[in-house]
Amino acid sequence: MEKQPAVPGELLARINSPDDLKKLSPEQLPQVCQELRDYIIDIVSIHGGHFGASLGVVELTTALHYVYNTPEDLLVWDVGHQAYGHKILTGRRNSFHTNRKYEGLSGFPKRTESPYDTFGVGHSSTSISAGLGMSVARDLLKSDKQVVAVIGDGAMTAGLAFEGLNNAGVQNSDILVILNDNRMSIDPNVGALNEYLADITTSQTFNKVRDDLYDLLGYFRGAGDRMRKMASRLEAALTSALTPGSLFRSLGFKYYGPVDGHNVKNLTRQLRDLKKVSGPKLLHVVTVKGKGFAPAERDQVKWHASGSPFDKLTGNSLAMKTDIKPLAKYQDVFAQTLIDLARKNSKLVGITAAMPSGTSLLKMMEELPDRAFDVGIAEQHAVTFAAGLATQGIKPFVAIYSTFLQRGYDQIVHDVAIQKLPIVFCMDRAGVAGADGPTHHGLYDIAYMRCLPNMVVAAPMDEGDLRNMMYTASRFDDGAFAIRYPRGQVTGMIIDKDYRYITPGTGRVIAEGEDIAILSYGTIGNYVAEARDKLMLQGISTGHYDMRFAKPLDTDMLDLVARRYDYVITIEDGALQGGFGSAVAEYYMEREKRPLMKIMGVEDRVVEHGSQKELHRELGLDADGIATTAVRLMKRQASVIPS
Repeated sequence: MEKQPAVPGELLARINSPDDLKKLSPEQLPQVCQELRDYIIDIVSIHGGHFGASLGVVELTTALHYVYNTPEDLLVWDVGHQAYGHKILTGRRNSFHTNRKYEGLSGFPKRTESPYDTFGVGHSSTSISAGLGMSVARDLLKSDKQVVAVIGDGAMTAGLAFEGLNNAGVQNSDILVILNDNRMSIDPNVGALNEYLADITTSQTFNKVRDDLYDLLGYFRGAGDRMRKMASRLEAALTSALTPGSLFRSLGFKYYGPVDGHNVKNLTRQLRDLKKVSGPKLLHVVTVKGKGFAPAERDQVKWHASGSPFDKLTGNSLAMKTDIKPLAKYQDVFAQTLIDLARKNSKLVGITAAMPSGTSLLKMMEELPDRAFDVGIAEQHAVTFAAGLATQGIKPFVAIYSTFLQRGYDQIVHDVAIQKLPIVFCMDRAGVAGADGPTHHGLYDIAYMRCLPNMVVAAPMDEGDLRNMMYTASRFDDGAFAIRYPRGQVTGMIIDKDYRYITPGTGRVIAEGEDIAILSYGTIGNYVAEARDKLMLQGISTGHYDMRFAKPLDTDMLDLVARRYDYVITIEDGALQGGFGSAVAEYYMEREKRPLMKIMGVEDRVVEHGSQKELHRELGLDADGIATTAVRLMKRQASVIPS
């Protein structure tokens, strides 16, 4: 039986909207923050979810809703991992236990869920550009709305963030950007900007000189007009030299900070002051990811998110213990295979974009540190960086979630496909990705890769074929090679330790049949065995063909199927338009004799969040859905044949 939602504290229980929050005195805000932090811990310890980021911005979230007139004033979150406190304070406290569950609240801000969610997010670095658009719209409509964009230091490393900053400085529209600096995204940040911020904000010398400088300037301002002018010039010169504000000032922003992000009373005062300052401005807030929960503060990577219940005091897992050894994940198979291949080939390297833990490339970074690269939240750069390596004879394996690789699509076209460079794209989290929902499903990679020249598009049905496809790709030099695989556990098959080269465009026969053929692409094919059993009970003999490649197609196998079967179903865990089924249909359209065909995949709509099994059932892609589709296809044909 599902545990009941946690009980909110005395003050939090009275807050059903930011208007209720505003009824409290500034002296009560620290208690609200403590109760909010406790409530997040209580809920996530039972139901799971993203964790550390929301704990780190409790005070900032409270201060923002206390000072600004949301939702009239527009608050834009970046990524959205940190928006749990925001959801709880904006009328969703009583339903917050459904967060990230099937048909429950989204794990991210979502416009259709609440008017307080001004912009749907999930991918990083969008808040500044979106916020600037809102502020310019405000100017055009001559309203008096305030616009605040919150962005983390990890997200600030992406090019889109700097494009937004650069344009905001030129537009000179009134917008507040809050840089939430906790030196973490999911994995530790990398890059020159991270080191720049860290060196400045942790320097004792800087902080002492800054405090002395401000004391001195305070004295000057009490003097005459001439002294005040001199103080102003001195402040501009010294703060430019001593603070990270020089970077943001060069982009046209007024810079404030760094300030303590866990002093809620001070934050409210600063935000009230900043409301009176016109133009683009940036407040640099220093926070601790996981603040208030000791295990999360000690291990911020581990506690970025929790997928199972845990003791809210100790952090120890409360998941039911079992003697059954859990199956490995596709990410683990990828990592171990890549390391093995790299030991055999000194020119092979691994690349990821700020997701070494998620993709499991971290294992290679630990074992072969000179051969594995985390480029930060910079997918475009990752692809072109790989292209540069490839021109010099290096074999890059680029491991990026399918949904995030979309961000580097122009580089895939312009820098890889057109130049026919032998890069391997390992597209993790392909298909429906689970509780992260629409922004994280990898549903479009088959279509967006298949249309490109000089690109092999492959998908293994199991972990054995994943290993063999990676081996094949490591030896393939006639263009790029894309391999998609899902989040989650492998099949548990016995793996042959030796590798086998799979000629691109060759599938395999899983089972023969008499009545109908199912052509599967990728791990979704593992539902077919159960579907065949269900169909057999109805007297329908079903063949199963694992096609492996959406490009090039195994046309010999397609010809064999066309000769043997009158009915064909294709199935894929991806978008219907332009996907594997479309490729098969395109081929059969050129044939005079072709089978009656049904394409199964994800229809043209946004797929919400839920577990992979829940979503496959909803989309009709599970065993029941396959069996039902097969029966309907055969009945439809029978109904049009004259008796």
